[in-house]
Amino acid sequence: MMRDTVVVGTSTGGVDALRQLAAGLPARFDAAILVVLHIGANPSMLPQMLMQAGPLPAHHAQDGEAVLPGVIYVAPPDHHLMLDGDRTMLRRGPKENFARPAIDPLFRSAAVSRRNRVIGAILTGQLDDGSAGLHAVHECGGITIVQDPDSAYAPDMPRNALRAVTPHYVLPLDGIAPELARLAGSVAHAPPEPPASLVVEHGLSIGPSSIDAVQQIALPSVLTCPECGGALWEIRDAVPPRFRCHTGHTFGLLTLRHACHNALEHMLYDSLRALHEQNELYTRIAAYHMQIGDTDVARQYTEAAGRAAASARRIEGWLRES
Repeated sequence: MMRDTVVVGTSTGGVDALRQLAAGLPARFDAAILVVLHIGANPSMLPQMLMQAGPLPAHHAQDGEAVLPGVIYVAPPDHHLMLDGDRTMLRRGPKENFARPAIDPLFRSAAVSRRNRVIGAILTGQLDDGSAGLHAVHECGGITIVQDPDSAYAPDMPRNALRAVTPHYVLPLDGIAPELARLAGSVAHAPPEPPASLVVEHGLSIGPSSIDAVQQIALPSVLTCPECGGALWEIRDAVPPRFRCHTGHTFGLLTLRHACHNALEHMLYDSLRALHEQNELYTRIAAYHMQIGDTDVARQYTEAAGRAAASARRIEGWLRES
């Protein structure tokens, strides 16, 4: 059995990193390369850029396309790219780590479908998408590569991958293409069976999600999904820890922390706006009652306006500290 599948995940700074990677690959490359760059629903010229940079053909993957060695398959906008045996699979399923395309679904599907035939590489990016996927590749007998964070434009993603996996290789960006060329087509040892929970989670990615299926791999938490507001379930024994709602949205710890911080900031700004408006309104009411000689009511509204202003200052302080 040969190592004939390379999966690459990247985010911030990824266009330049992928161009450099493509430029370093040989014209004869004995593995298919599947790439996820966090592009959301935006139009992308990435395949053309990769072909201009290096010798290998590249295009946006099509659903059900045969996967061939020496070809770069790029996740198209707003679709998860996955592997189903020897063919690509595109799904416009729930976002993972606020991304579609996301890295984890590709790596997870490759680990389940091709196990020890896979070489997974995490490049520059923010937050923690790809960490769980790289761990899945490792669990299923694949080779794992992480860009040296010191050489990454955005070091978060490589650093978080290193917390999840002890990779086979930690390399500067210019060292990854030569290593891929050396590993592609090499003999792979007998693969372990994919963990049952990984198979279930992959099934949730490609088909309809349900509470019954989520219950097989996760325990209910007290947290809510920042995407849809549903209950979040914590996946049992996940490395790194992850949460999933029954509609399919999935989050690593850092992505979830980022979402909670943004939600809290949004609520605080809503409160600040309401307090500013309350202060203005109460000040106007106080002025009216002072004008008509109702000084007791005017004093009450002046004091209430002062309390609103004091509360607003406290919230402004929290926002400065956050």
